[in-house]
Amino acid sequence: MHIALYQPDIPPNTGTIIRMCACLDIKVHIIEPCGFPFGEKSFRRAGMDYVDQSKITKHVSFEDFKKTGPKGRLILLSTKAPVPYTEFKFEKDDILLLGRETAGVPEEVFKQADHRLLIPMTPDTRSLNIALSAAMVAGEALRQTASFPK
Repeated sequence: MHIALYQPDIPPNTGTIIRMCACLDIKVHIIEPCGFPFGEKSFRRAGMDYVDQSKITKHVSFEDFKKTGPKGRLILLSTKAPVPYTEFKFEKDDILLLGRETAGVPEEVFKQADHRLLIPMTPDTRSLNIALSAAMVAGEALRQTASFPK
């Protein structure tokens, strides 16, 4: 299982996702440019000492990620997606792609995803925190694929 963060721009959210991935043995891919220096204090505070235990690969661009990154299905989490994640069949080598907290992903990245999933929410709400979204969907993917660490 992989989580890819497209141009993350809020350090504490990125740190929280990295910490979760370290605990659950999920590989993390950072697709640059980041909206913050990678060693920023608030980023490291949220990730705590798990940043050093994580399996993080940085990619200089989305094109680089597509070329050199993992070769599983690219599963984009988006508020504009047609399929709820609860109705999707995950596979062990899936890559969960999360867009920028402030802007999501551009249309060309949206179109390149193999699948696009949403988290069902009440109609009068906009979106969940990206770290919470990553945890919800990663948990379901790990459950379905029996991939939680033992």
